[in-house]
Amino acid sequence: MSEILNLAITKVRQSQSALCKFITPNDTGATGGHQSGFHISKGGWSMFLDKKAEKGTNIEIPIKIHWQDDFETDSCFKYYGVGTRNEYRITRFGRGFPFLGDDNIGDLLVLARYDKDYYEAFVLQADDDIDEFFSYFNLSYDKTNQIIDITKSALPKDRLQTLINNFTALYADFPGTRIMAKGARECYNEANGIKASNIINTPDDVLLGWIDTEFELFRNMEEKVYSDVTAKPFSSIDNFIAMANEVLNRRKSRAGKSLEHHLADIFTHNNLLFEEQVITEENKKPDFVFPNSECYHNIAFPGELLTVLGAKTTCKDRWRQVLNEADRVDDKYLFTLQQGVSSNQLKEMRDYRLHLVVPHKYLSCFPKDYRSDICDLSSFIGMVRERQENMPKIYLF
Repeated sequence: MSEILNLAITKVRQSQSALCKFITPNDTGATGGHQSGFHISKGGWSMFLDKKAEKGTNIEIPIKIHWQDDFETDSCFKYYGVGTRNEYRITRFGRGFPFLGDDNIGDLLVLARYDKDYYEAFVLQADDDIDEFFSYFNLSYDKTNQIIDITKSALPKDRLQTLINNFTALYADFPGTRIMAKGARECYNEANGIKASNIINTPDDVLLGWIDTEFELFRNMEEKVYSDVTAKPFSSIDNFIAMANEVLNRRKSRAGKSLEHHLADIFTHNNLLFEEQVITEENKKPDFVFPNSECYHNIAFPGELLTVLGAKTTCKDRWRQVLNEADRVDDKYLFTLQQGVSSNQLKEMRDYRLHLVVPHKYLSCFPKDYRSDICDLSSFIGMVRERQENMPKIYLF
């Protein structure tokens, strides 16, 4: 755990309230708007106000923010409610402020309130730090830009919670990641009436629902498995640290594998031919190869009909890992839950012929000039389906 991550977690745990959000082009001004500064969702107003702002008014509240345990800014929390506007922002950071540049798009802003006008803030830039922060507070990637419940998680809909409780009751210890992911899908599908047609027609939304449900399910399993352990005092600091590391490592391991399991189920419902963890050159193993390993290793199979997809929860540091995983394929794809990447990195990806695939609702988090290089999950599925429809019939087995 890095020093800056450790500080961020500590400050959030000690705070009155806290929120986190991915930094977007809208924050940095890369969208071309007249207003920059960190946009705060409407659900985050209680971090700054005693009561919700009323439309038709503008509000300005001076606040002091201590950044990265290093420097302070005399900033301002603003509500714009006059005319057509209805938004909250934090502005005024002074010249040379280091966290509102293009390269900060996709970083995670963590803000913790200590007093009505004093805040601690951190910007997490490394993928590992972002993943560990989410793992520590067991946050879903789709539940950012809102208040972090430090003491307990908000209950999901009653029906979903009942189904999660029923699943948890089946196991005395954590089931395997594949079983856990399958259980989350079944709970979400039953609670929300999800049919096969929904998975085919709206895969982006369904995938995020599955992922969010699995976070809730996993949290319930943690409470069950570790309740006896946490109810008693630890015999030593070493035992406490060992237990904490076990919990965090399990969370991180589950998050990455569950994403692959959910994507595989999406592809199966869409009748795509694919294979996971295919061994390619130099014993490399891309997450998904379409249609399969036999076609990949058959030199007679048209290379332009092969598709390779990596899957990583975050990608700012990791996207280069997929570049050399399949020599036969020039254009590679990477599915990620990352909400925003800088223009510089997107240019690099374009130069290396790497294409991001993200949930549809996350497309607006990326700079406009590069959105044409990014596709949502539905579009990716359509592209693969078209390629497989053009496969020579000899390979349709």
